[in-house]
Amino acid sequence: MALISSDRLRFSCDPWKLVENVHVPGDAGTLETLFTVGNGHLGIRGAHSAPADAELAGTFINGFHEIWDIKHAENAYGFARTGQRIVYIPDANNFTLSIDGEQLALAESTVLDYRRSVDFATGAYECAVTWACRSGATVTTVERRAVGFEDRGALGIELTLTADRAISADITSAVINRQDQPVEDHSAHDPRRSGRHAGRVLLQVNLHGADGSLRLVWETAASKQRIGMAVDHWISSDHQPFETVVSDDESTVRYVLPVNEGESFRLEKSVSYVVGDAAIPDASGLPARISADAAEAADKDTAASAEAAVVPVPEIFAQSAAHYSQYWATADIVIGGQPELQQAVRWSLFQLAQATSRAGIAGIPAKGVSGSGYEGHYFWDQEIYLLPYLTYTNPAGARKVLESRHAMLPDARVRAKELSVDGALFPWRTINGLEASAYYAAGTAQFHIAAAIAFAAWRYEWASGDASFRAELGADLLIETARMWASLGFFGKDGLFHIHGVTGPDEYTAVVNDNLYTNVMARFNLRTAAALEHPDVPETERMVWQQAAERMSLPYDPDMEIYSQDNDFMTLEPWDWSTPRSKYPLLLNFHPLVIYRHQVLKQADTVLAMFLQWQDFTAKEKQRAFDFYDPITTGDSTLSACVQGIIAAEVGYSDVALKHFTEALFIDLDNTHNNTMDGVHIASTGGIWSSLVSGFAGMRDQGELLHFDPRLPDGWDSLSFRLRIRGRLLAVDLAPGVVSLSLVAGTGFDGGPLDVSVRDQSVVVTPAGVTVPLDAIAVPQPSVFPSVFPTAEIPIVVPRSEAQGPLAGRSRQKRPPGDASHGSRMSLSNS
Repeated sequence: MALISSDRLRFSCDPWKLVENVHVPGDAGTLETLFTVGNGHLGIRGAHSAPADAELAGTFINGFHEIWDIKHAENAYGFARTGQRIVYIPDANNFTLSIDGEQLALAESTVLDYRRSVDFATGAYECAVTWACRSGATVTTVERRAVGFEDRGALGIELTLTADRAISADITSAVINRQDQPVEDHSAHDPRRSGRHAGRVLLQVNLHGADGSLRLVWETAASKQRIGMAVDHWISSDHQPFETVVSDDESTVRYVLPVNEGESFRLEKSVSYVVGDAAIPDASGLPARISADAAEAADKDTAASAEAAVVPVPEIFAQSAAHYSQYWATADIVIGGQPELQQAVRWSLFQLAQATSRAGIAGIPAKGVSGSGYEGHYFWDQEIYLLPYLTYTNPAGARKVLESRHAMLPDARVRAKELSVDGALFPWRTINGLEASAYYAAGTAQFHIAAAIAFAAWRYEWASGDASFRAELGADLLIETARMWASLGFFGKDGLFHIHGVTGPDEYTAVVNDNLYTNVMARFNLRTAAALEHPDVPETERMVWQQAAERMSLPYDPDMEIYSQDNDFMTLEPWDWSTPRSKYPLLLNFHPLVIYRHQVLKQADTVLAMFLQWQDFTAKEKQRAFDFYDPITTGDSTLSACVQGIIAAEVGYSDVALKHFTEALFIDLDNTHNNTMDGVHIASTGGIWSSLVSGFAGMRDQGELLHFDPRLPDGWDSLSFRLRIRGRLLAVDLAPGVVSLSLVAGTGFDGGPLDVSVRDQSVVVTPAGVTVPLDAIAVPQPSVFPSVFPTAEIPIVVPRSEAQGPLAGRSRQKRPPGDASHGSRMSLSNS
């Protein structure tokens, strides 16, 4: 059921804010995700500060995690040994407010007015509530919060209180250790959700509090990471704290005071988080032991650092506003004539900023710092779905992500030896650099992460013009991954280079031979590495890479005239598309072996390869692949719709492209996958950026020139955005029948004129700008396939009220019993 888009009275459409005008019970966890504030290092979920009104409150720091020994029911050599999971750090976003003896809570008190918002332009969260108290007083509370950017560990919270008569206020401000609270472990039922630890995680190291100030330090039980926390309170009256209480799991500062009629009482809570240096893990992933004296010194350093990092609350809000003022000047994307899409796009761009801006040299968790989903791990998502956005809006941030991958090379080399390959094998999912995927078929077998890292590194160098990158980082990443591919694959009797026993992006088909996406991306990796002039690469090795790339096996079905997802995909039994909607996603309702033996996709695979390596495939090959794979892609992955939409736009299916884009855009805002509670699908928000820039504007890179082939959807007045490219800031403005390009002057970007290609026409872009007319794109005839294809002539339109599968609302086709027709045409129409 839709959430934001279905109730515009409750969630009004504001181009620069997400606004909730009415409190309705039942969506708390999802909305806590949607109203998160963060900076890539620190994230605070958008929970109400009253404990009774929160469902899954939490605060996270990117990379702060606990480890444990993975217990395999049946162990085998090379299985992942050390689990890693992001930790709920002690949470400062907690207030209990009593007025004249009545504790206020949305669930129990009388609410006269309510408005909650997060402001994309300033990064500030605000919740204003007017209460009718049992004492007869009418009280208005306004809570605001924001995170720092110059001071990335800083959190500022402000609580303002006014009343229409004299009242007695009792306010308790708390810091709660949520990690060690008893909570149900939902991961047993849904592998996308984060699990819980059996034992205590945060151990007390140093807890001190007095006069409204708290100085707290904990250490994780197994990973031995330390977190220090300093909390200071300031109030607008002369009253002193009634009490300051410190304990392991809940420390509080309490104020009891009168508030006069018309008086505005304000409490400011300034919080700083500092992560202490963790003990360096050994090869097993366990931290090395340190002496007691060294541990004591580290504890003091952590506490002192946290205290020194406390920033006044007004300054934190000012940092946030200044950051977003600068951010939007480059990163904003404007859609003309589509206010609801515009709001959703800006929310997505805001989430990207919150997940990446101050991450430092670290990966980007699959949920950013908005939740604990996927255990806080880094996947291939960051290179394929997030690095394009960072590369063209924040190149320095993109480089830091690649630096974090480069720092994993020592562990990746060890892992490669463990898997009997050369070079480096990066973990499928990780926080500390070691493999954390316990299910190898959908984890370690996804060797394509190596090519994703190489691809992101090469794109960054191509787009940024960073002269030092190749020597410092890029060459190592390209060479070590190429060595892995050369040893993983082999030259077969047919003279082709094969890569067997791998899983591609589509996790509904696992451990296959010659997965097309994997082979196409490995070919890119090998070609690019072979082209490097590097003293550590002998000529014989270079020749092997070249030959492997040129002879790469790419499965192709001559009868269907399409590239097969792998060697055996075309022989699989078609999926039964009458499967009830309640059985999706399939991964939660069918054993993996049932899914693996059917022709059904979780997400785009071959189609993704054709987007990333766009120069290697013809327009006809792309169209036929899309026509075949799109109807059998369930969309059970949030990474799929954006890619499907990009290729739909390229091949000329404008309506289908817009449908996929809109589906991707509201994945979290409408909670369409029923797991937004666990955090924002950050890779999908990166896919939104690519959908607009690479889909509707048709941008392609890594060729001779930056290339555009625009496809503005019908009904859109315009599409405008900016790209950082080789020391320049390029403005792109698309309108019906025309695209305008110009270099933005006076912004510190002075790289001179820029050569670009618009539909194969070379143009020179300067600050004066250039305008290129665009002819309309004809809609191609849908592809024709032999009748062995699982769908054929008869369209069966499923009414929305009777929809059963994830393709509900689309014209679906079934071959009637006994139909032996050939050349049946596949429909792509929407009902």
